[in-house]
Amino acid sequence: MFRASLLALACLTTAPALASEPVFLRQSLVVEGSQITLGDVFEMAGPEANTVLARSPAPGARLALDVNYVRQIAADHDLDWANASGMLRLTITRASRVLDADALTSMIEGELMAREGGHHEVQLANSNLALHAPVDTVGAPQIGTFNYDPRSGMLSADIIAWDGAEPVRVTGRAYETIDIPVLDRPIAAGEIVSDNDVRWVSQRSDRVRPDSVLNPDDIIGHQARRALRAGEALRGYDLQQAILVNRGDLVTLVFEARGIQLSVRARAMENAADGESVRFVNLQSNRTVEAMVDGPGRARVFASPAASF
Repeated sequence: MFRASLLALACLTTAPALASEPVFLRQSLVVEGSQITLGDVFEMAGPEANTVLARSPAPGARLALDVNYVRQIAADHDLDWANASGMLRLTITRASRVLDADALTSMIEGELMAREGGHHEVQLANSNLALHAPVDTVGAPQIGTFNYDPRSGMLSADIIAWDGAEPVRVTGRAYETIDIPVLDRPIAAGEIVSDNDVRWVSQRSDRVRPDSVLNPDDIIGHQARRALRAGEALRGYDLQQAILVNRGDLVTLVFEARGIQLSVRARAMENAADGESVRFVNLQSNRTVEAMVDGPGRARVFASPAASF
């Protein structure tokens, strides 16, 4: 009789341990709501999954929970977590909608366009800044108070990341930009620039050199004096009028006066672009005359009398 009583007592004391349900840690410990529950930590279902362990961290932030605390709460609800890997803490991350520095920069540049009517490049004081909104919030980010000093370029903006959020002050500096023509591909020395070789890029106005070529008409159809790289601002000495006649070339030299037109063969003594006057040697008279190039292989004499031609 005594032995039977002991056996019954042993069964009663071990029953809760045998009834504990094993649970396993989730691979991704990420929560979306404002509270961390057992269901956020363990792969489980049922009413125990809604048991609160702690308040969630701020959106985008992390929180570390003590393993012994988590195991005790689980055990209180007849759940058994073995923690076979021997973890000391559980790190929980709260999901968020991220408004990063690029998005903030675009917002402020759009605000400057609306207010100032021009393009600007914005640099934030904190280039790594990111604002995090809870995933269940609504409303697009907005700019509240906005201040900008055109003389210094300094600015500040209060960003409201979602409807009802507290404003966050963002500071930085804005630089006016202009569109400039650049080459779309490398151009070799002596090569003629075509319309397809030119594209437009936006550049800070304080970085545009005073001698930069801004008119595409001064680029297209011109010849590179030296090898030119793509994407860089061009300067006046980088280009020249396309050379139509090279030194030593044979050309047709034409003289017109009072209804008379004379033409002879001549040799160029200098390189010449279209519309440029240079010296030529008349191969018949061996005289040196000055003529204006008006096409490939052709030059025209205007001032010299026929006798000296």
